[in-house]
Amino acid sequence: MNKKFELTENEMQVKIEELASRAADSTIIDAKYYEQFECKRGLRDINGQGVLVGLTEISDIISHKVNENGERIPCEGELYYRGILIDDIVKGFVKEKRFGFEETTYLLLFGELPTTKQLGEFNKILGNYRSLPLSFVRDVIMKRPSVDMMNVLQRSVLTLYAYDDNPDDISIKNVLRQCLKLISELPLLSVYGYQVYKHYYDDGTLVIHKPDPSKSTAENILLLLRPDGKYSPLEAKLLDLCLVLHAEHGGGNNSSFTTHVVSSSGTDTYSAVSASLGSLKGPRHGGANVKVVKMMEDIKKHCMGASDKETKDYLCKILDKKAFDKSGLIYGMGHAVYSLSDPRAKILKSFVKQLAIEKGLEDEYRLYRKIETLAPEVIGEKRKIYKGVSANIDFYSGFIYRLLGLPIELYTPIFAISRIAGWSAHRIEELSNNGKIIRPAYEAVAEHRNYVKLSERK
Repeated sequence: MNKKFELTENEMQVKIEELASRAADSTIIDAKYYEQFECKRGLRDINGQGVLVGLTEISDIISHKVNENGERIPCEGELYYRGILIDDIVKGFVKEKRFGFEETTYLLLFGELPTTKQLGEFNKILGNYRSLPLSFVRDVIMKRPSVDMMNVLQRSVLTLYAYDDNPDDISIKNVLRQCLKLISELPLLSVYGYQVYKHYYDDGTLVIHKPDPSKSTAENILLLLRPDGKYSPLEAKLLDLCLVLHAEHGGGNNSSFTTHVVSSSGTDTYSAVSASLGSLKGPRHGGANVKVVKMMEDIKKHCMGASDKETKDYLCKILDKKAFDKSGLIYGMGHAVYSLSDPRAKILKSFVKQLAIEKGLEDEYRLYRKIETLAPEVIGEKRKIYKGVSANIDFYSGFIYRLLGLPIELYTPIFAISRIAGWSAHRIEELSNNGKIIRPAYEAVAEHRNYVKLSERK
């Protein structure tokens, strides 16, 4: 490089910091404009209600009822997959002592619960697709290990485009084929990515098990992850339950909306799924349960065995940005839609105690229950909120993953393994309805000005 243009690493950092400050200052929009133009920040109105931007038949979320006066009254949360209450779906497969994720995926994709024959055939299709192209692990995953498994998933999904003989065909038949393959492949990409990470960065033994096409998605995750491939029936069933509850959550959640937005452009399935993975990676979305687990580890150090008052005082410190990560957030509490309760959290809570007992962690379970009770009280006292606050699914899902011995690096990828069922259904829905490309309006608020010649700029 020409010495005249060469900068040291320190000089580069200083320059970047200067430019970053300038970039940030140049993009601050005066809050008055949001009110002036009635702009719904985050596509939500002043009451936190989402702005209607689309229609879907995939799932429905109920968080309020409308009384005879037209007033919105908060109610216990309800979640429906294709019109069927999630509580009933869970009761159905739990009572019959079978796995539910594959049945749920079928329901989301095709709109009806499968018959015994249809479910058997569907499981065979997923089992046959549960493999990766020859040498893919060696040539793609092992070639450049990553410390972030969501990065592994995005890179791998985009690379699979090159292994598809017909990647750009967006006919429903071809898209369904691609989606079913990705639903089957994501567990492999996630776990293999983690095993390679452990080998290269933690000097662990590299263990690559082959999947079992006859087993469920949950069983295969545990089989691929554990060196001995062993797991208890309760472990597999609870992981399966988590997959079912994370599989879908309305078209308005950030990653599913991303699926609709990107699919509306007519792009390929691999690009659409990769974009949704990028959305899910964010700590405000799929990464939230990781934050919950880290927060609870901190709370455990300070509050295990403490009184309710001492625990509330510490929660106040978290809200006041004086404890934990100083973000002012109690993770796992509150939801963009639900107010009185998150039905998914209620279902998980009813099962988690059994696993906590099996693992000898009842004291920790009791701490979770205490925080679930005290946190809403503290938030209600210290924050001005427009609706109720309750535990969301992330509060208990991270705890279950801990009880299962799953590495924290796989928490968000497991969310993706589940949610791709919903993304696939939303992609097919978007393509089937021949909608227009999604392009919301943005109001420009910068004043128009004249161009100034370089020699005259100050």
